[in-house]
Amino acid sequence: MIVMRTRRSESSSNLVSTHSPTSLGTKHQSVLLHEAVDSLDIHPGETVLDATLGGGGHAQEIVKRLGRSGLFIGFDLDSDAIGRTETRLSDSVARTVLINGNFRDLRQELEERGIKTIDKALFDLGWSSDQLEAGRGFSFMRDEPLLMTFRKDADRSLITAFTIVNEWEEASLADIIFGWGEERYSRRIAKAIIVQRERKPIATSLELADIIRKAVPAAYARGRIHPATRTFQALRIAVNDELGALQKGIRSAWELLKPGGKIAVITFHSIEDRAVKRLFVEFEKKFEGERITKKPLTPAETEIVGNPRARSAKLRVIQKKYENSNKKNKQISTTRTPGHSSI
Repeated sequence: MIVMRTRRSESSSNLVSTHSPTSLGTKHQSVLLHEAVDSLDIHPGETVLDATLGGGGHAQEIVKRLGRSGLFIGFDLDSDAIGRTETRLSDSVARTVLINGNFRDLRQELEERGIKTIDKALFDLGWSSDQLEAGRGFSFMRDEPLLMTFRKDADRSLITAFTIVNEWEEASLADIIFGWGEERYSRRIAKAIIVQRERKPIATSLELADIIRKAVPAAYARGRIHPATRTFQALRIAVNDELGALQKGIRSAWELLKPGGKIAVITFHSIEDRAVKRLFVEFEKKFEGERITKKPLTPAETEIVGNPRARSAKLRVIQKKYENSNKKNKQISTTRTPGHSSI
């Protein structure tokens, strides 16, 4: 059994690239682009990590600020994203290292390349719009094989959405749909999946979306978002172990981060945002860092109008403290007398 705000210096509603989507081979629009890059305060000569290249928009903006002496490191599991970013960065004067891999392995990947520290890191946890057309079952509007793997060349040893939907027990299905999709009708949907797969395997994304639509109340199916949205989110998280990768990736980046360095994370749903907030609060309580954004930054209304998928985006930023600052804070904490509350 398988069980399972700071002040904006420039708004991302402004266009930042003269390239057309066709020339870049991408339809993806980077969310909170200026806010994220500005918050990192990148300087020439620094080493900056982009853990999720996607369409390469953040990467293109970052390398502009690094100069000839800077180093840009980019990760993505999707080999197509590596190719798109190579095109975008073809005129970059900064040294670039693009890695076709999962950011959960970033420490090992960087050590193998002799990179021992980084100055800044960006994690954009939104998945690229290009993946909707990747033919791997991410879209509930397309009739595609139920894979949902970020890796393009996924082999048969990897778990897929087909495996989960057709082999997992009903209780486990309901648990992941509720837990990682926050879907109120998770039990109805899980039951409908079990009933359908007893007749024949559920093979495509369109089949699954239709089962979900019929399983939920009619009023819910006509709601603001597609009734399959949350279930597809849950399956994608499960297939790619997104929350496990997020924990390991951010912790690894934090260990490699120089004192004074910053990590910025853009999330797109509450489960991710809570996980990031907990990590940042943990670093702060250990006197290792200070949150730059106590409350997350959100997109301007103009950006949401131009790119509706930006509406749920949240940006959190943390800065690593210097050694002397850490020691001073710890000393203050241990010498505080009883009865004195913290400010």
